[in-house]
Amino acid sequence: MSRFSVQERLQLLQRAVPAGTQPKFTTPEEWRAWQDEQGRLSSQRVAEQNRQARFQAVLGRSGIQELHRGCTFENYVAKHEGQQNALDKASRYASDFGNGFGGFIFSGGCGTGKNHLAAAIGNALLARNKSVLVVTVPDLMMRFRETYQDGARQTEASLMNDLCNVDLLVLDDIGVQRGNTNEGVILFQIVDRRLANKKPVGMLTNLDANALNELLGARIMDRMTMDGGMWVNFNWSSYRTQVKS
Repeated sequence: MSRFSVQERLQLLQRAVPAGTQPKFTTPEEWRAWQDEQGRLSSQRVAEQNRQARFQAVLGRSGIQELHRGCTFENYVAKHEGQQNALDKASRYASDFGNGFGGFIFSGGCGTGKNHLAAAIGNALLARNKSVLVVTVPDLMMRFRETYQDGARQTEASLMNDLCNVDLLVLDDIGVQRGNTNEGVILFQIVDRRLANKKPVGMLTNLDANALNELLGARIMDRMTMDGGMWVNFNWSSYRTQVKS
């Protein structure tokens, strides 16, 4: 047990503070409150680190693919009005994140910038200590199939819980495996559960509104675009086709 009282330790600390420096606390009560607050912040950091580790374990990698970790709103090149509109909406979605639970749907062909802007949203949220997971539907289906195998390290229920607890879940390549009934059921369960708990979902797809409505159902589609949710069409040609070797 310390031979100094709280008051004596505070006095020693105050004498050690350089002249002209304003201490954070001047009374034992303020000192105890500061210690309590530091303990709370430390516990929050540890809990967040553990949470991020769990989300990384879902797919054996970080929430955003290495290819897209450098994607920002600043390095997205908007050459025409449609691209500028997509950029503005994505940037606004990131800025307003947390004020509602509406999701976003980016619809368009390959190479049109859907992944860049989705990753830019994710990277902006990660900088604010939010948890983000971007996963392709084929990868997700593979993870669910693995939970059904004997000796699987993760159960279907725990995988579903991880997917439903992340702050933002972005599902990429929706519709690639069209006709797969199991895909539709799992997607419905994930999206329905997240939206019921006011957790937003982002979707990247090459399907139009009618085809996506057929895959996910009217109920999910209606809830995806409510409470600040949005649909953005990336209806321009692939950037990749414009790159000359």
